[in-house]
Amino acid sequence: MSVASGPGARRALVVGTGLIGGSVGKALRSAGWHVSGTDLDRRAEAAALAVGAVDAVGDDPGAELVVVATPLRATVAGVQRALAGHAHPGLVVTDVAAVKTGVVAAVEHPRFVGGHPMAGSEQVGVAGARGDLFVGATWVLTPTRTTDPQAFTALRSVVTSLGAEVVALSPEQHDALVAVVSHVPHLTAATLMNLAGSLAEEHAALLRLAAGGFRDMTRVAAGDPRIWPDVCVANAPAIVPVLDRLVSDLTAMRDLVAGGDGAGVLATLDRAAGARRALPVGGRPPEHLAEVRVPVPDRPGVLAQITTLAGDMGLNVFDVEIAHSTEGDRGVLVLVVDATGADRLQKALGVQGFQASWREVV
Repeated sequence: MSVASGPGARRALVVGTGLIGGSVGKALRSAGWHVSGTDLDRRAEAAALAVGAVDAVGDDPGAELVVVATPLRATVAGVQRALAGHAHPGLVVTDVAAVKTGVVAAVEHPRFVGGHPMAGSEQVGVAGARGDLFVGATWVLTPTRTTDPQAFTALRSVVTSLGAEVVALSPEQHDALVAVVSHVPHLTAATLMNLAGSLAEEHAALLRLAAGGFRDMTRVAAGDPRIWPDVCVANAPAIVPVLDRLVSDLTAMRDLVAGGDGAGVLATLDRAAGARRALPVGGRPPEHLAEVRVPVPDRPGVLAQITTLAGDMGLNVFDVEIAHSTEGDRGVLVLVVDATGADRLQKALGVQGFQASWREVV
């Protein structure tokens, strides 16, 4: 349910009112924002207004947050237009593109923070938009050496207010990892679904036998196929090696089965079961948190360096604060993390030359 925004509400603009843009709009409205929306398809704009994804259709020059949720091929142009066309002193522009390296490299601006909410649906268009789509989801942010720390912390605060968990990664690391956990799985599901579909032409009962496991594994194949050609082209350098590894591993499994090697099959499935059980699950923050304080020089890129280090280590950062010093060119970056990982983070920061300290939050 959306919350009606008052005259003093914070203002946001969503560019592209499809499934993700519409869900962002609904989530922001539920958090009390006034949301405007634009789309090249006027019918999509009207639909977004009708389903409550936006308060108004059209640009909002006074927006302090612009979320570019267009297809990947239009993202750079959309971000550049947003940066040039909005003058709010606290302006933050972000995107939702599934491939980050090319977008971030093309937009070197302190008020732009690349983003990718790891959430979706089999439904297509704004009709499937949900205000709770991001609750418990991972939302990647990709700060760089040019990112304004205030823009990063402001966007991070907004994203966490929508229920998502923020992970900071470099654009290159993001693209390499999503190739494994998102892009190749989607291509695999589509391939398996096409295989079953072609065999069903010979065996009419085949798809009637498709039970829970098959449906779970191929669920993502029902999503909007139109976004994937751009993703595959843009992230081919990361996707192709993972596909090569998958083909190799499937060949190895084929050889185990063909050779009647039951023990080998069991060992392979055992490893997979253990890895599956080890996947993290969303939930409440841990009971014991720690505050890691890092004195930092006032130089470009230091925030990106530290937050992406935590992301690379798999540490969830529950809060970020920047305390600027009134003297000199130094400040203190404060990160709130799970207390069990604080010492590990302190040591990793020490390796990179930072004199960090930490204490448990009580």
